[in-house]
Amino acid sequence: MARISLDSLTSLPGIPLSVLSVPMEDKYKCQQCLQVLRKPVQAQCGHRFCVHCFRLLTRYTTSPFDCQQTLLFSSAFPDNAAGREIASLPARCLNQGCDWTGSIKEYEAKHEGRCEFEQIQCEACQVFILRKDKDRHNERECEERTLNCKYCKVTFNFKDIKAHDEICQKFPLQCKDCGKKKIPREKFNDHAKSCAKSKSACPFSEVGCKSVVENGKISEHEHSSTMEHLRLLLPMVLSMTRTRSDASASGEWQEDSGLGLYRAPDDGCGAAASVPSVDLDKKVSALENIVCVLNREVERSSLTLEAFSHQHRLDQEKIENLSNKIRQLERSLTVKDLQLSEAEQMVRELQYCTYDGIFVWKITDFSHRRQEAVSGRAPAMFSPAFYSSKYGYKMCLRLYLNGDGTGRGTHLSLFFVVMRSKYDALLKWPFSQKVTLMLLDQNNREHIIDAFRPDITSTSFQRPVSEMNIASGCPLFCPLAKLAGKSPYLRDDTIFIKAIVDLSGL
Repeated sequence: MARISLDSLTSLPGIPLSVLSVPMEDKYKCQQCLQVLRKPVQAQCGHRFCVHCFRLLTRYTTSPFDCQQTLLFSSAFPDNAAGREIASLPARCLNQGCDWTGSIKEYEAKHEGRCEFEQIQCEACQVFILRKDKDRHNERECEERTLNCKYCKVTFNFKDIKAHDEICQKFPLQCKDCGKKKIPREKFNDHAKSCAKSKSACPFSEVGCKSVVENGKISEHEHSSTMEHLRLLLPMVLSMTRTRSDASASGEWQEDSGLGLYRAPDDGCGAAASVPSVDLDKKVSALENIVCVLNREVERSSLTLEAFSHQHRLDQEKIENLSNKIRQLERSLTVKDLQLSEAEQMVRELQYCTYDGIFVWKITDFSHRRQEAVSGRAPAMFSPAFYSSKYGYKMCLRLYLNGDGTGRGTHLSLFFVVMRSKYDALLKWPFSQKVTLMLLDQNNREHIIDAFRPDITSTSFQRPVSEMNIASGCPLFCPLAKLAGKSPYLRDDTIFIKAIVDLSGL
């Protein structure tokens, strides 16, 4: 039997008893840790131990076992048979929330030390966490985790993040004046000096201007407040003039290229008198600089005004050109609307058009249309056109729902109208075909019929010289009383009128 070298092994103590899903037999229990044997070994005395426990036991100076001398001087043997039996025992995970089950062999090889629900201790902050939360804890939750500043790349602890943000030279700041974002702290002061929205005192504040203006609008302020600045300068200029006059009364002034004007010394007090003269010259120089600034602003304003005038002329020309284009488009749109109206009329005619001399006219919403006729708003209505053939006579019907002439107020008046068409030159004139007009009984029993032959001497049947001839027909076509009550001629507020043109002889 091969012996095991105990000093070369690195192993764990026994497996906890509660891992087993079945009661454990005593032969599978380590005599030292009293847990399930892990990598069992058997001493010559017959006791079984875990490899880990056996190594510790052989190092004791005293032992609870009578065979300690044998353990100290003898080698143990791997108990493979017990190991196989233990490996096949059913096991389960002890960690709360984990429902893993399997054998002891699978527990040691695949699950122990890998369970996602095992409580482990964070090496940095010493807090106990679930193994599955380790990465998230290390990255987001651990108070002792190390971070790299995403702006300056300096390494620091998470708890120091706020303190670092306060001093980080790369940390982005936002300008409260212009709203610009992501300005590094190291460049923020330079931005504040050049920011167009940042406010500063007027350059003429030294002479009394109290305005606080945005940097980008200082030139505009100087331009708009030129007169005010001059009024502020006037008292100072007058005061300095009076001062110079007073000083010149006590002595003559001479010019010096280095100090300006000074009073020539004619006695011992000359040196003392030159001091106020130097101060006065400094003020004069400052005022001259201010006047130069004002002159430049006036020149700049003149150039700007001229540029605005030129741009105004260009804009006026553009406006005029656009106005002409709009007028042209309006004329084109009017023509298109007219063409569209004609096309719609043609579509309506084609929708109801017939080419066999027979036409049925459906009139809906009869009650409303008759009220319109009674009130005089729409006394008559025309039907769509119809033809005797494709290249024949063009005709239509004209209906008075409240009557016309002798039939006004008592009858429906129905008339026949000859219309002008493209092919009139090819037709026989005057129109002489028999015309039959009918009000249809919607029960198909007794239609109201009237017929006539055209009077060939009447202008109504000559070749049309306008869009349509004078209507001719039946002013007493149908008594209105026949349309009252439950009339077979009026159903669902609708009537049907039929016209038949006799085509014989054509």
